[in-house]
Amino acid sequence: MTEKADFPSLLRRVADGSILTTDDAENAFSAIMAGEVEPAQLAAFLTALKMRGEAADELTGAVQAVRRYMTVLPDVPADTLDVCGTGGDGLGTLNVSTAVAFVLAGLGIPVAKHGNRALSSRSGATDVLEKLGVPPIDDPAFQSAQLRENHLAFLAAPFHHPAMRHAAPVRKALGFRTLFNLLGPLCNPAQVQRQLIGVFDVRWCEPVVRTLASLGSTHVWAVHGTTDEGGSDELTLAGSAEIVSLENGTINRMTFDPSIAGMSFTPISAIRGGDSNANAKALTALLEGVHGPYRDTVLLNAAAAIHVAGRGNIVHNGAIDAQAFRNNMALAARSIDDGHARTALERARIAIASLTKTNAGLS
Repeated sequence: MTEKADFPSLLRRVADGSILTTDDAENAFSAIMAGEVEPAQLAAFLTALKMRGEAADELTGAVQAVRRYMTVLPDVPADTLDVCGTGGDGLGTLNVSTAVAFVLAGLGIPVAKHGNRALSSRSGATDVLEKLGVPPIDDPAFQSAQLRENHLAFLAAPFHHPAMRHAAPVRKALGFRTLFNLLGPLCNPAQVQRQLIGVFDVRWCEPVVRTLASLGSTHVWAVHGTTDEGGSDELTLAGSAEIVSLENGTINRMTFDPSIAGMSFTPISAIRGGDSNANAKALTALLEGVHGPYRDTVLLNAAAAIHVAGRGNIVHNGAIDAQAFRNNMALAARSIDDGHARTALERARIAIASLTKTNAGLS
């Protein structure tokens, strides 16, 4: 942060249609995170940004501010990955990225899965994990140990971004997507440098990747899918997807056609989710080997994540290679069918139960 924010001045500039520099946006969001902004000012600020259209520099400044206030994990493996969507696509699908996290952990890929409770869907990552016996834990040292020992940590956003509470009431009252919807996936508390990010609006794919590149990320895919019912923040069998990637210091654009997976078109309604109980039941069945559209969708996204993790390259000559993609899908399927993904869930349950028992004994 370059200087203490004169938030009223920055608000006037945004209301007049001016685009903030990265430094000014960082100052503005730092003031928000510090609780120095009145609710009416914050509502006006977010609304003005939304109506004008938020800029890439404003996103970068906001991310820098939020990262400064977050609680980070210590001792994170260098190759740790996050798989996370922005949410907000309104499709209400089953929990895909959460399932992918178990699949990757089953392959020995360290995953720091950042998530939250439901905002635009009926069951967010934290909601479904709670039903699976993996409640949110406010203990960075424990989460770090789980990441190193069991290749999996679930990072509940409220525990790592306490300063977000200052914006929460206004965000809820506004009832529409704001720049804050993009910030969570870009502010992983494990400070990962590898990410597969689903984005609710295709126009944000490149700014998201460029922001992460400027902040030290090395491997990123930002994905926006098309479906028979609108845009999606993950790969599906309901339509193609636009991808902006960061690899080897180069930003590239690609198109994902689900036909390369050797599977037929499947409407998005086939992976429609329900409440947290229903989604947990579906995820449990998936880990037990049940086949169907949910499994297929998880395999698609896991194949992409394996690539981003550096464990199976699928990009040749600037495009996705069909055979390499199917090879990664086969790796993901093996994680499920050999029981490794299910074991990742069981280990998470056991670790949390042990921690809870220990804490109860100390109280």
